This record gives sequence, C-alpha cells and structure tokens, in this order.
Amino acid sequence: MQAAQIIVLATPVFLLLIAAEYAVGVVRRRNTYRLSDALNSIGLGVMSQLTGVFTALMTVGIYSAVHRHAALWRWPADSLWSWVAALVFYDFCYYWHHRVGHECALFWAAHVVHHQSEDYNLSTALRQTSSGWLAGWIFYLPMAVAGVPPLVFAGVALIDLLYQYWVHTQQIGRLGWFDRVFCSPSNHRVHHAVNDQYLDKNYGGILMVWDHWFGTFRDEDDRDPCVWGTRGPLHSWNPVWANLQVYAELLRISRRTRRWSDKLKVWFKPPGWRPADVAAADPKPPFDITQVQRYDPPVGPAARWGAAALFVAVLGATSFLLWNAHRLDPLWLALGTAGVVAALCTVGWLCERPPRAMLAAGAPTAGLPREPTSLN
Repeated sequence: MQAAQIIVLATPVFLLLIAAEYAVGVVRRRNTYRLSDALNSIGLGVMSQLTGVFTALMTVGIYSAVHRHAALWRWPADSLWSWVAALVFYDFCYYWHHRVGHECALFWAAHVVHHQSEDYNLSTALRQTSSGWLAGWIFYLPMAVAGVPPLVFAGVALIDLLYQYWVHTQQIGRLGWFDRVFCSPSNHRVHHAVNDQYLDKNYGGILMVWDHWFGTFRDEDDRDPCVWGTRGPLHSWNPVWANLQVYAELLRISRRTRRWSDKLKVWFKPPGWRPADVAAADPKPPFDITQVQRYDPPVGPAARWGAAALFVAVLGATSFLLWNAHRLDPLWLALGTAGVVAALCTVGWLCERPPRAMLAAGAPTAGLPREPTSLN
C-alpha cells in the first residue's frame, strides 16, 4: 500500500478525533476551535500531502541512492529490533531537524507553517508545510549511511509523524512521569507557545530525552499560560501565502541590505535577525505578548456555509487524487492538485468575507495578506 493511501485511510480517524475533541470542549465549556482556523489548518495539510506526491520521488530517491552506495552496514528489514532501533534513530534525527527549523531562518521559512495557527487543537497537527522537502531530507541521511533500509526508514517516519497527532490538544492535562520521557500534550503546548520562557523548547517528536540531554526541555507552567502562534503573525487565511510568508520576508531583507555577506547571512541566521542597516532604517518594537490579538475577521453565515461546503468537496477530491496518485498521469495529477489549491484559496477568501451588514455600515474589515512584522 502506498503512503498516500495510508493517509487517506487515516483521514476519517483524524476528522472523527477532531469532532470528539470539539464535543469535549463544548461540554467542558473550553472550546478550542474556530471554523476559519480549522479549515485553514486542515487545508494546509491537504496541500502538503498533494505536493508530497511530487516530491517524494526526489527525497526517497536521494535516501535510496545514499543507502545503496554509502551504507556502512545492512540492517535487516524483517527484524523487530531493526524497526525499534530505526524509530529511535529517526526521532533523534527529527530532533535536530526540528531544532534547526527554529534556529535557522531558511528552515524556519518552511516550518513556520505548522506554528502559524493561533489556536491549539488537533486540526493544528494537520497544518503542515509544502516546502519542507527542499532541504529537510538532509537530516536523515545519517540513517542511510548507517544502513537503515528505505522501507524501514519510510515506515518509522510515518510512525513518528502519526504519533505527534494526538499531542496537539488542550483537553488532556499533565500525565506525570510520561511527560518526562515522551512528547505529550503538555510538552508540545510549550513548544507551540510564544511566551519568553517557552520559546524554542521541546523539539522531540516521540521522546523527550533529546531535549533533556541538549538543554531544550521546559515544563509547562500554569502560572504562565501558553499563547499560541508566531511572533510574526500570518494575518491571512490564504494557504499559498502561509507557505510563502517568511520566504518573501527573507528575500525582501536580502534585497534591501547593502552588504553582500548580509544578503547571505539573513538566510542562515536565527529567525528575526536583520542586518544593521535594515534594522536602523526600519526599527521594530520588541515583542509584547500582552498586545497579541488573534486574527479573527468576522464572517457572514453565507460565506461560512459556502467555505464549509467547498471544503468538503476539497476533501473528496484530495482523497481521490491521493488514493490514485500512483496510477494517474502526472499531468492530470498536477491539474487536479492545482484545482484543489485554487479551491483552498477560495475557502480562505470566503473566511475573510465580513457579513454584508458590516460592509453596509462601513465597519473596518480584515485586509489582504500583509508583510510579516518579524520572523519568529
């Protein structure tokens, strides 16, 4: 069975768990969902899976080539211990991939998509980048050199990814000793927060031992409630802009700065770093968490229902494309993907349409995607 088909089979489970989490939140009077945000997050996951169909050949091909020509050993693919050891190995590589994704602007430009939501719920877990394939594969080549077979690598990568779904919730509290050893909802809430003490912490995908070893672990503190999102808010429901936001800002800074060394540095320095000349010409105030406001443009009932109906159609089309991706002509698959992306942009546009009464009254409305104020 193809990996894309496994995702199709898992999608109903994802959606049922989202519905269950929403119901629990309503009963507890702690609802963590907004329709516009949830549609945007799931839609970005849809885009990520469709683009992954085209990029998987490259990334898997590179891994397979390195394994074939540079492997120091040959791990048996039919051994349980090979799979267990490979999963731990993968999680270690994932830790560094994830950490660099927060500490290097070029990698943050891809990873930021997962952090843009200002809500925190199971739909946030599905919010994935469509550009991570550009360089993310580099971090897993040590597994190929060590001899982990491509089949085992693909399997443990999927296990690590699916595990991380359940930790994106506010409805599960502390879990005692489990929080110290494994990635848990409490640990991952910290990871998504923009609070000073939580920023860039808890990178482990399954295990927290890496964070304990390398000094990036932080416990959730009830006295400092988590605030979600990024320090350079997206302020848009457009999925294409969500993927391009930080790349566009890095390009803008690179073009503005005068020194050639700074034009290069801006891509590899930590997110938020700016050359002295750009910082002097365009000073920005320090981040103030008390001023954070969620992006939540009012939406009329017609636009809300239209967005939801169109999104259901998008899910159906995506399921068809992913299930048949290995059989479809690449041109038709590309055209289908383009149609899905266009539909998702329309969903985002509908989620930014104010009620007609507000337009008639001349009330302020949400604007188009705007330039980010900072990168982290």
